[in-house]
Amino acid sequence: MDSFSYSSMKSMLIQARGSLNSRLSEFEPLVLLLVPLLTLFLAQIIGSVFGVVHDKGLKACLVGFIMGFLKMIPGVQNYIDAEKQKVVDQLQSGSSSKKKNRTEVLPVKGLGVEVLEKMENEKKNDAIWQGKCSGTVYIGGGESAGHFALINQACSMFAHTNPLHIDVFQSVVRFESEVVAMTAALLGSKETVSGGQICGNMTSGGTESIVLAVKSSRDYMKYKKGITRPEMIIPESGHSAYDKAAQYFNIKLWRVPVDKDFRADVKATRRHINKNTIMIVGSAPGFPHGIIDPIEELGQLALSYGICFHVDLCLGGFVLPFARKLGYQIPPFDFSVQGVTSISVDVHKYGLAPKGTSTVLYRNHEIRKHQFVAVTEWSGGLYVSPTIAGSRPGSLVAGAWAAMMSLGEEGYLQNTSKIMEASKRLEEGVREIHELFVIGKPDMTIVAFGSKALDIFEVNDIMSSKGWHLNALQRPNSIHICVTLQHVPVVDDFLQDLREAVETVKANPGPITGGLAPIYGAAGKMPDRGMVNELLVSFMDSQY
Repeated sequence: MDSFSYSSMKSMLIQARGSLNSRLSEFEPLVLLLVPLLTLFLAQIIGSVFGVVHDKGLKACLVGFIMGFLKMIPGVQNYIDAEKQKVVDQLQSGSSSKKKNRTEVLPVKGLGVEVLEKMENEKKNDAIWQGKCSGTVYIGGGESAGHFALINQACSMFAHTNPLHIDVFQSVVRFESEVVAMTAALLGSKETVSGGQICGNMTSGGTESIVLAVKSSRDYMKYKKGITRPEMIIPESGHSAYDKAAQYFNIKLWRVPVDKDFRADVKATRRHINKNTIMIVGSAPGFPHGIIDPIEELGQLALSYGICFHVDLCLGGFVLPFARKLGYQIPPFDFSVQGVTSISVDVHKYGLAPKGTSTVLYRNHEIRKHQFVAVTEWSGGLYVSPTIAGSRPGSLVAGAWAAMMSLGEEGYLQNTSKIMEASKRLEEGVREIHELFVIGKPDMTIVAFGSKALDIFEVNDIMSSKGWHLNALQRPNSIHICVTLQHVPVVDDFLQDLREAVETVKANPGPITGGLAPIYGAAGKMPDRGMVNELLVSFMDSQY
């Protein structure tokens, strides 16, 4: 029976081969060679198209295709470039060019101490920021006394130091470890649920802290799960530093909508999780609206899928722990939440440290090890570095340590009380202006507001003419102010100027000369986001 089955099968195969060869003999050999190659090539093209559509979305791809076609028409590209330059020029209007009268070669003879006088003169060109800027300067008072003077003196004592040389500058290495430990203690490191291994490093700012957390999560997930095509998911309100990290480390970034309360949408986040997901993100609070994402729910989601979860506490790290102690209703946000694997905290914001100081924290050393870069084959010797920078300014580490030690818990509680009260007063004042609405329910010290009755960007231009420097937002069009100690004495002044700005726009709608409202408005309506990207890059390129 077996012999018969084998013979029958062999006969059938010979017959099939003969039939197939007979059919193929009708074609030229070259055709038989090229058809499979062309089919494979076409399949690759189709696969690439589907990949681009998957990454960017159908609408963005169609708009990009149409714009690409239009740019091929003679003269269209030149017209677009000319119009783009007009926008860039307008963005720069109202301020003298940074390149005007700039020094481009070393002076033949050095200025010596006279350089300080020159610096003082240059400083006079800066905007008046005392009490007028959203965020920006978080320390209260003037530059020559109080906390300002203290951290300046601390920085100057260690201006020559570099924590890269751990055997030489043991003082700043100790300062860094203590800044990290004290910050971690504010965020749950002493609680049993944290696991008792919270660790981290100081960085140059929130962006570097976020970038390092993303890099560590990517490599940790590759080690744990073998993920080689990493993806991460962030809410629309998530900081642009994640976009930077995605570009640097070749990670697919998914931005998902926020819910009706402008908090991260947990269900939308879950729908985007797949086998390549390395991390999800939440903010406490988000930069645009000062609203805390549902950290506990996101933590449970991360736990259930075995992925990393980063919490952006750059703004809230030195406010929320103290606000909670003061009796404010603050939802869970730190390492006490199961599933949180890393946190970024800026010390140079509400920590009142010198600019250029932040921390990145991890739940355990196993994750943090993937942050480091070690080199064994360099002729310069064995090398290992904890952060993006090699050499780092020990002066800033010392300044951060001095800020935290000098203020202590009582100092931060007092400051938090002042800025939280000022924020609530400001929010109430904005709500009383009928033409405006506050976005969501701010949890902290940011108040974002828009308008259905008038162009909010025109209001922003009027406020700018009064010396205020606020942040313009989109989706929805709005502006916000980040309240600091600088604003505590001027809340009433701000509200008075805001009321006047609204009345001015109501009485005389339309852009003011030199204002940026038309550009903000047009940028928000442009379907081709690639063109908006080009405008931003061109503007930045013109600044240096």
